[in-house]
Amino acid sequence: MRFGIVGCGGMGRVHATTIASLAGRAEVTATVSSRFASARELAREYGATAFPSLEAVLAADVVDAVVVCTPSGRHADAAVAALCAGKHVMIEKPLEASSVAAARVRAAARHSGATATVVSQHRFDPASVAVKRAIDTGRLGRITSGLASVALWRPQEYYDSAVWRRSGVADGGGVLMNQAIHQIDLVVWLMGRPATVSADTATLAHEAIDVEDAAAATIRFDNGALATVHATTAAYPGTSTRVHVHGTRGSAIIERDRLAYLHAAPEAHALPGEGPLARNQAAEVLPDGGDPGSNIVALARQYVDFLDAIDTGRPPVVTLAEAGRTLAVVEAFYDSARTGRPVHVGDSGGMMIRLAEQNPQGAGPSTASAAGAEPGSASSGCAQ
Repeated sequence: MRFGIVGCGGMGRVHATTIASLAGRAEVTATVSSRFASARELAREYGATAFPSLEAVLAADVVDAVVVCTPSGRHADAAVAALCAGKHVMIEKPLEASSVAAARVRAAARHSGATATVVSQHRFDPASVAVKRAIDTGRLGRITSGLASVALWRPQEYYDSAVWRRSGVADGGGVLMNQAIHQIDLVVWLMGRPATVSADTATLAHEAIDVEDAAAATIRFDNGALATVHATTAAYPGTSTRVHVHGTRGSAIIERDRLAYLHAAPEAHALPGEGPLARNQAAEVLPDGGDPGSNIVALARQYVDFLDAIDTGRPPVVTLAEAGRTLAVVEAFYDSARTGRPVHVGDSGGMMIRLAEQNPQGAGPSTASAAGAEPGSASSGCAQ
């Protein structure tokens, strides 16, 4: 599979290294960056060709798939262009910075028939897989509550180094969208369909930024379960990331991407107790806690799933719909923090989302659709 990388900063380099680790199945053949020197340097390292624009890559027909590593609020433009050219697409998290823009990507994917996914590599960690299996097989009973906690530290220089990291939620630079979305995605994936959220956000440890560096939130799921989300980049020196899931017959804790605790009551015990019966069973499931390996190894697992999905025609594990659901949760957090009220997940920008789905190549209805174009020409996802 020939990959083109759009965005040659830090994450672009991570993806290039990951693709190179899959020799025989994948290779980097094209690079694109707003700073051409960065594209040229990365291309030189991996034997690819640097291009001045994604349009030039698509016109040259030197790629089968495109990896979008641009700032979060610019994902849709590149993804839609690639999908409309019939290319498969992998998008760095998050899917986009708004559900309106994300709807454009989903519409283009429906039209193109190409495979598209969003990076959520921690779903593929051995610890995450083990907890998901325990939930799906009923070992934890009815899921009642959960936690996503992200306690990190980012110095002022981190925000100063890129405008999109500090310039507001439209660019996806806050801790909820940029850092904690991995753990939020895991909680949503593990616990069910989110219904309503409440949130507070604050900027407490950094200057001249328009995004939150601390947040506390709750999620109520359709099944009645509750989850708490704690996220901050103001926790010096940076302590841990954790995901908890608790049920009526068991609990699981993932810490720093490893299975730190798992206990499921024996089936014979109608009323599970504490003490010896509640011993930590994590080592019995994953002797080493499920070492996720390096960032490259973890991301490679998702690349293998992506390639397998393309080869077999099945959906990838992380679909655009699921990535859009996680995005909708974060978007609802921001709405709740702004209004001071609980927000139904999916309520944000409902009409604009529908318009974007009809016209993925623009933010609103196109001139053609407004003038009564042929049926399907605007809703197909790509220009005809």
